[in-house]
Amino acid sequence: MKIFYSFLCFLAFTTIGFSQSKQKQNLVLDNGVSEQMAIFRKHQISNVTYGLSFEIPKQKQQEINSNLTLDLTLSDLSEPLYLDFKENTSNLKSIVVNGKSISLIHEKGHIVIAPESLILGRNKVVISFVAGNLSLNRNDDFLYTLLVPDRASTLFPCFDQPDIKATYKLSLTVPKDWSVLAGADIKEKVEKGDFIAYTFGESDKMSTYLFSFVAGKFKNVTKKPGNRNMTMLYRENNAEKLRVSTDTIFNLHQQSLDFLVKYTNYPFPFQKLDFASIPVFQYGGMEHVGAIQYRESTLFLDNSATDSEKLDRAKLIAHETSHMWFGDLVTMKWFDDVWMKEVFANFMADKIMNPIFPNINHNLQFFAAHYANAYAEDRSLGTHPIKQKLANLKDAGSLYGAIIYNKAPIMMRQLEASMGKEAFQKGIEKYIKKYANDNADWNNLVEILDAETPLNMKKWSEVWVNKSGRAIFADKIKYDSQNRIKTFEIQQKAEDESDNVWPQIFQIGLVYQNDVKVLSANIKDKSLLLKKAVGLEKPLSIVYNYNGFGYGVFPLDGNNLNYISTLKDEVARASAYSNLYENMLIGNVTPEKAFDCFLKAIQTEENELVLKIASNNLNAVYWKFLTEKQQDKAGELLSNTLLARLQANLSANVKKTLFNLFSAIAYSDSAKAKLYQIWNKETVIPNLKLNEDDFTNIAMNLAIFKHEKANEILNKTRTAITNPDKQKRFEFLLPSLSKDELVRNAFMESLKEDKNREKESWVSVGLANFNHPLRQESAQKYIRFSLDLVEEIQRTGDIFFPKDWLSNTVGKYSSKYAFDEVQRFLKENPNFSPILKRKLLQATDGLYRAQNIKKETE
Repeated sequence: MKIFYSFLCFLAFTTIGFSQSKQKQNLVLDNGVSEQMAIFRKHQISNVTYGLSFEIPKQKQQEINSNLTLDLTLSDLSEPLYLDFKENTSNLKSIVVNGKSISLIHEKGHIVIAPESLILGRNKVVISFVAGNLSLNRNDDFLYTLLVPDRASTLFPCFDQPDIKATYKLSLTVPKDWSVLAGADIKEKVEKGDFIAYTFGESDKMSTYLFSFVAGKFKNVTKKPGNRNMTMLYRENNAEKLRVSTDTIFNLHQQSLDFLVKYTNYPFPFQKLDFASIPVFQYGGMEHVGAIQYRESTLFLDNSATDSEKLDRAKLIAHETSHMWFGDLVTMKWFDDVWMKEVFANFMADKIMNPIFPNINHNLQFFAAHYANAYAEDRSLGTHPIKQKLANLKDAGSLYGAIIYNKAPIMMRQLEASMGKEAFQKGIEKYIKKYANDNADWNNLVEILDAETPLNMKKWSEVWVNKSGRAIFADKIKYDSQNRIKTFEIQQKAEDESDNVWPQIFQIGLVYQNDVKVLSANIKDKSLLLKKAVGLEKPLSIVYNYNGFGYGVFPLDGNNLNYISTLKDEVARASAYSNLYENMLIGNVTPEKAFDCFLKAIQTEENELVLKIASNNLNAVYWKFLTEKQQDKAGELLSNTLLARLQANLSANVKKTLFNLFSAIAYSDSAKAKLYQIWNKETVIPNLKLNEDDFTNIAMNLAIFKHEKANEILNKTRTAITNPDKQKRFEFLLPSLSKDELVRNAFMESLKEDKNREKESWVSVGLANFNHPLRQESAQKYIRFSLDLVEEIQRTGDIFFPKDWLSNTVGKYSSKYAFDEVQRFLKENPNFSPILKRKLLQATDGLYRAQNIKKETE
């Protein structure tokens, strides 16, 4: 593929042509950044420095006057210089090129500068403009930029493609009581009346999507957990959370740095490592060079936090810190390889967890972190390969999802196991060293890894990286007259009925009365004869994917599920519970049998991560795949089982997981009364630690469950919230919780307007409240409304929002009505975006499967 990419470049330049006449005929100006334009500009432009100044007013409605001084070298004047600026032309005030004012030409999101105004060699372009608001995330007293993947051009004129790296010289003028953070240190600070002008030093070289700044009313703390100072901006005001979390947050960054320096054999690559904690942040985190941004609720935990929540925080910090090497230092050439930075960030984060959490089973945490999410998209009709085609950067946001965040690390772990850890690490060292401060694609990495292993890397990656879907495994086992294994054959076929075969390594556990015989399977083709099994006694049961390494749906005896809860190996239990759920979805096990097995886990499981897998699966089976009659029968049993278990002598982690499930299903009269008593602190469950956020969530559930005191509960909760940012969030959510259908409808109608969707994480929770299974009879009339808005959501929202929107609207349903609405929508919109259709099919996989499952049940 490296040769192929070079050939593509050659073809592109031949087609575009270096001669002026050919060039003007063939380079087509289009919205966004086409691959053709990106290839040409990479050839044309080098040595870029952006000098940027932004004057931030006190009121968020006021314009932000800005200035750009762009220094760059040009090697080709056969075409104009195209700067990307996806804003209104009226936002452009003036443009001066090499000392001369020129007229503004702004077409299809590009500023066009004619060759006549330019020279070969060094050029200077000065543009006065009003900053675009789309990616500025402006709040009353703070703002932050979020420019991934192609949003830098919505803020300022630039070359918004990952392979034109640049340095930045930033100046920010902000209100006097605001703090600031950016990718370089502050060099100068000048008071100007009620404002302060900050001048930052020149940044390290980075792609446009990694440029950022944060400004607002933040507190800050600086610590030195290792050999460098780190500064954190934050708004959290809970004294206990600050006391318990602050040192841990800094130490986790340092531990991640130490591991990565050692693993990559490459020093920390940037001037600084600071970070900002933001209450309304859309993602878990974003790896801006020198100034990482995090969602505040993930960072600040108190003594009620479970080990799972602590692990999630540590993994998030390790993930974003890993990006400093994988993504920031070495960046993909084009966003079709965006998965590369994400796979390494997740893969390294999993490795970093080993020394930080020595008491956690890391094979188990890897399985718990990745498999369910990967399967959720890969089993759907909207699945796609890890590496996707991308013709234009304006569609890059659609590439993100569980396939790149979760399936890709599974793939990478299989690759490491096939190559060997030492050979794999050696290849990564070479990759980082060779492409530091540059760009690389998957084929560049394959070429390096290929030299370290006899494995045919190109053939191996063809199916894992370039094909979609997963394997469905089957077995053929024959026994002799003495009940010993005569032949043991494992077969795989692609779920999508293609000819794809996934070479992979996993274990099989043969369960006997007092022992488990564990065998390794290395399947490279459509079938494998497991010779090591021949002659062994017939087992009581067989646990496929015993070590959680395999990827696919494995054979399962649906009539014999009791053994799962008795397995001593916790990874084997987790894998078996996951495999049970996947088998239920493809029709091999009924929802009732799956429910009973997960209920057994609720009664017996003492590992938090395994319990969380079983609990999540049980919750999904209960709400989506049981009929109303089955729910009525199972609901009382489930809530009573959970309440009984909560009285047992269990760890706080396990109790919190059990309680979260109880809180989600406690809508019967008796369960609701008990939940109210817990919320009102009349009942205290021993060793169950609940914090302010937990009580807020309980209150929301009680409102959805139509508790008779719902209004009083919500009012009391609102006044009890001590954090002003969280209070604003709760007030935003209140209409979605109202017992008045007209108020709830008005909430949905309000989301037509972009300004009401700005806090995307809030909107997602509000949608989930509105479309809760208990509210769907009144809410379902808004399914079509939600579907009709999706294209607008993609245009105005950040990268994860379209899928979140779909998952929390039509994705919450399992009814025939909702299924028919989706079918009608697709039929009436034959030109619906293929990208969004894929997201819709991912979000509605449960809805689609529920039609078949419920039909068979009835």
